[in-house]
Amino acid sequence: MDAATCRLGASAVINAMTVDVEDYFQVSAFEPHVDKAHWQTLPCRVEANTQRILELFDSYQVRGTFFTLGWVAERYPGLVKKIVEGGHEIASHGWEHIRVNTQTPREFRQDIERTRKLLEDISGEPVKGYRAASYSIGSSEAWAWQELAEAGYSYSSSIVPIRHDLYGIPGAPRFAFEVVDGRLLEIPITTVPVGGRNINCGGGGWVRLFPYTFSRWAMKRVNIADGQAGIFYFHPWEIDPEQPRPEGVGVKTRFRHYLNLHRTYGRVERLLKDFQWGRMDDIFLPKEAPQ
Repeated sequence: MDAATCRLGASAVINAMTVDVEDYFQVSAFEPHVDKAHWQTLPCRVEANTQRILELFDSYQVRGTFFTLGWVAERYPGLVKKIVEGGHEIASHGWEHIRVNTQTPREFRQDIERTRKLLEDISGEPVKGYRAASYSIGSSEAWAWQELAEAGYSYSSSIVPIRHDLYGIPGAPRFAFEVVDGRLLEIPITTVPVGGRNINCGGGGWVRLFPYTFSRWAMKRVNIADGQAGIFYFHPWEIDPEQPRPEGVGVKTRFRHYLNLHRTYGRVERLLKDFQWGRMDDIFLPKEAPQ
């Protein structure tokens, strides 16, 4: 199926384009190799890479959602302002990429409140959304939804309904569902059922692993067969094949992190051409009544 046919078939559905704003050394897989205490001494590339993404989105008139670390926002407040000035949604990715399953409820609450306040102070915009580091809200972390609702968030996009060695709730719904008595909306990363199991087609390492034709087919299936909006996510470091490489990283981690980095930008650009995209809040949250 050619791109023109794909656009025609999926034209009625607007998908959510999202970016997890973190630097290459902040990924969970590098925790054993990069001490957080040394982050400030490492060469940062997140500002330039995110600026490149903003320019790409602008060239296709796409507005998306940027789940941003508090650590990044504190050091690059101008970047947060550029995101908002470009018409994009600013959302929380936590302060310094700490996985929810390593935090107590109290620690988590302090983290999400601190990050939300900073992002709102810099941007002047309400922060409605949250995405957990490494999709680390699992079956044992359902308490996190209560904390998010009480902290004032409207939605979370923090789970993937797949079976994976690092994350996932295989039995969770594939599409948005309410939690905490309807006070919070959980919006899972997009998957497609293949051979009796869900396959992640929402981005990140998966868009680098599979050929682009799979990503296009999967998103079209979600839009047409399921009649649902899909979610795509990627990170600024994924368009940066020249990033520094920490020492001592194992074979599996190297494969997952560095696979096809040189292809990411082009594949994202093809998605921008082939589908319609928007912000998480515009797609999934109810519109406020005019005053």
